[in-house]
Amino acid sequence: MPIVLTSSIFLLIATLPGVVGITLPQPLIDWCNKLYNFTMGVMGIMVAGTTAKNFTASMNRRMPAGKVLNDGSTMVAAQCSMLLLAVTQFTTKLDGSELSVFDCTSMGTRGLFSAYIAAFITVWVYKFCVSRDLTIKLPKEVPGAIAQNFRDIIPFGGAVIICGIIDVVVRNLMGVPFSELLIKLLSPLFTAAETYPGLILIQAATAFFWFIGVHGPSIVQPGIDPIRLANQAENLQVLLAGGHPAHSLTFNMSLVGEFGGTGATFIVPLLLILFMKSKQLKAVGKASIVPVAFAVNEPLLFGAPMILNPYMLIPFVAAGCVNVSVAKFFIDNVGMNGFSFVVPWATPAPIGIFITTNFQLIALVFVAIIILLDAVIYLPFLKAYDKLLCDQEAERAAELGLESDGAATIAASTPAPVIEPTAAAVETTVAAAVDSEPVADQPEPAADASAKKDVDGLKVLVLCAGAGTSAMLANAIKEGAAQTGENIASSAGAYGQHTAIMDQYDVIVLAPQVRSYYNDMKADTDRLGIKLLAPRGKEYIDLTRDPAGAIKWLRENLD
Repeated sequence: MPIVLTSSIFLLIATLPGVVGITLPQPLIDWCNKLYNFTMGVMGIMVAGTTAKNFTASMNRRMPAGKVLNDGSTMVAAQCSMLLLAVTQFTTKLDGSELSVFDCTSMGTRGLFSAYIAAFITVWVYKFCVSRDLTIKLPKEVPGAIAQNFRDIIPFGGAVIICGIIDVVVRNLMGVPFSELLIKLLSPLFTAAETYPGLILIQAATAFFWFIGVHGPSIVQPGIDPIRLANQAENLQVLLAGGHPAHSLTFNMSLVGEFGGTGATFIVPLLLILFMKSKQLKAVGKASIVPVAFAVNEPLLFGAPMILNPYMLIPFVAAGCVNVSVAKFFIDNVGMNGFSFVVPWATPAPIGIFITTNFQLIALVFVAIIILLDAVIYLPFLKAYDKLLCDQEAERAAELGLESDGAATIAASTPAPVIEPTAAAVETTVAAAVDSEPVADQPEPAADASAKKDVDGLKVLVLCAGAGTSAMLANAIKEGAAQTGENIASSAGAYGQHTAIMDQYDVIVLAPQVRSYYNDMKADTDRLGIKLLAPRGKEYIDLTRDPAGAIKWLRENLD
């Protein structure tokens, strides 16, 4: 993501002034394009290395005691192997001299499939060799660092040779490099994915996974990221050439399908505030309107709740599907540009859509239409759910001998009247849907735990899928530490980017959408002596709103 976003900044610098009639000096444009080519243009190589490094960390959890794969070596081997699979070398003459030239076309997004294949082959070759002690063994007097270099020679060479053989076979049989072969073979799939049914299926799967408690984008998007990025890069080239970017399956199509977050919930908090009568939904709307504007919709998903709420299944899945269908219609028939630039995922969707379509006014019309359509889709289902909650609030008021207008007091002093079987089902599904092993139960806090547990000097890392939801709890912990006078440092991060820094923390907290990784994370935290906590959905959201309660919760859950 740093590569994608940084390269996009330089593209914006080079291209956007022309939208308002400003002509930049050509040397500046060339410099920006060079920075783009040497970031986005070599992303495939970087993905090969980072994929191999993270796959190595995963593989090491399953290796026998005393046998560890060298992640630095697998990273470099995967990058070399990817170059063999994706890059063509040839000679040409320039000013009478022969030059060796690399065709860099597939070193960027077009080479992502080659990057994945190279990384998987490399790590499995290393595992095979290390597990069977297929290494060059040196006398024990040789320093460990030098001995490690010799131990890596056989697996390194094996991985490179296998990819080199694949490259020779594919080029001789098919006449194209391996990276082009994959694109050629999968082009029918990519074409199908960019049809109305394909876009709808992708969006429906993303929303449905989230609805059952599993982070949908993490499941669906990695499989289509190569074509999304390649299409977006092609859109950019067409735009720069003065044409109409026509690809609809692009990286920032998520701004449309996940307009305000998965489920296209951008308009939902406003609907809750303006049209709902129950105290619970009005409170959720007020608490979630700002986060949802920046695509952090977990306060809404777990607070309403949307997750596993039978009232919300149809609109939660349908809204995003309608949005991507309308977007494709606008791109194919109305003249709206396909998305050509990349903006951060937390960019408010209306702004992001306007930018990535190269500031087209028709894009603003499109935004207004999908906001209206999403409101129409959600409103009847929200009102039906609101009626249920109002009835529950009235029943509770009657049971306590209060007038119906006392429901607000009850709602503030008792647990929110959500659908209890549904909330329990969320917890069960998140734990079981991805990993068959049960998540370890958190210890029951002692009655006086908050008074006894010492949290002074504690360092806490909160992880979620995109560092948005985790920032909410990390900020609550900081605020709570300031209120209570505790010396606690808290940081937020994205799961997958934590491996290099996790040993610097005493406690790691998994947000609900990445709780399915609990068992893998537990193996790492146990090895490093770190406490791992994984609060449930509504509990997590409650902690983000209660800084002092977040500190108390930390005390109660420390061993």
